[in-house]
Amino acid sequence: MKIVVCVKVIQGEINPFDASALECALTLSNDVSVFCMGPASAENVLLPLTRLGARVTLLSDPVFAGSDTLATAYVLSKALQKTEADLILCGRQSVDGDTAQVAPMLSAMLGVSLITGALQVEKCETGIKAQTRLGTLAAPLPALVTVERSYILRFPSIFSKPGRVDCLTNKDLGCDEAKCGLAGSPTRVLETYENEKGKRHCQFISMDMLKPLIDSLKKQEGRKEEEPLQQKKLPSAWAIGTEVLEKARNIAENVILIEKTDVHTIIKKAREEQPKVILWNADFWGRENAPIAAAMLETGLCADCTRLATEGDTLIMYRPARGGNIYAKIKCLTLPQMATVRTKTKSSDVIVSGGRGVADKTDALRAFAEEIGADLAASRGMVDMGKMPYDLQVGLTGKTVSPKIYIAVGISGAVHHTCAIENADTVIAINPDKNARIFEYADYGIVDTF
Repeated sequence: MKIVVCVKVIQGEINPFDASALECALTLSNDVSVFCMGPASAENVLLPLTRLGARVTLLSDPVFAGSDTLATAYVLSKALQKTEADLILCGRQSVDGDTAQVAPMLSAMLGVSLITGALQVEKCETGIKAQTRLGTLAAPLPALVTVERSYILRFPSIFSKPGRVDCLTNKDLGCDEAKCGLAGSPTRVLETYENEKGKRHCQFISMDMLKPLIDSLKKQEGRKEEEPLQQKKLPSAWAIGTEVLEKARNIAENVILIEKTDVHTIIKKAREEQPKVILWNADFWGRENAPIAAAMLETGLCADCTRLATEGDTLIMYRPARGGNIYAKIKCLTLPQMATVRTKTKSSDVIVSGGRGVADKTDALRAFAEEIGADLAASRGMVDMGKMPYDLQVGLTGKTVSPKIYIAVGISGAVHHTCAIENADTVIAINPDKNARIFEYADYGIVDTF
């Protein structure tokens, strides 16, 4: 089986999701190639991969600089068209952008089967089979599979010697320069600013005060947060699924509800009717299918938007970036203007969420949640450890919640988690580390073990 792995170099290291995909490839085949699009300096980071027996190619040209997800997928597609690979593996997402868009776009451009979010991948009689958080999925070859951080990249043998990194420029690939780099990128970052939203003044209490506090907070009326009304709405917008109807109505006078169905049916309808704005829910289905639509419609897509606004006929999109450390203000230069939008997940008034700090106490966590009548949730760390299912994950790559009471137990407070709980009425944090970041985003804190 001929396998190609697409990797990204981030701050001098291979993106960890891509490293997992490479290890997956090495377990499946002895015929593994690595492709990376990046600056010439990435060669030094890629060279050690040759000691694993992989053929490594760097796609580097000034023409590629500034590429967004659509332009990146286009360049990679031109390179991969020459490989005749049976299987293409990518990390589910990069840790800097968190969009998870390039791989689905690439699959659409190459016209191959797609499976996203694989925990384990193996060969089968009909092609490839993958264990995902949604169950076992199979696809015929050729196929593209995105891989979770479920594999640990091996160390090279002490007897192995480095090979060479082949470098290809646009002269070798023959890309249309109008589709590459900044010129070929339909999304534009207009402004970035530090994410300070969600910070709270924490009042520290003792563990014996927790249950009386919960009882008191339950009796209080919940806050109602409404999005600011736009002074001038866009004429119309499509809402793919009922989840984004409210978001669409806030920015457009006329909203057309499009049923969630086969993405190619939606693409065909969009080509015929040419809507100017299309909103998708930032759930599993939307994160997989919206990039496919963007690739086929050759338009921009802004991922995981937490806020939408309008400026004239332009849709302005805001999303957390760099793991949630900053917010980016973005617009799309092409039509339709598209975005996946984070919507609040319905939950009970109280959520108890566990992190790595209580990974060995899941039974106690469940019992506590049941005792106080709360829904159970988890941080990405807990889910990555296999201690909780993905559908309970709260965070940038999980769900956004807005309960009356959110109780974070053993959660450090990484930005990709706190940005998803900022609309909770009250946040209570329990952590033995008094310097844990989560206390900066909590109304009440308990410095203790659970």
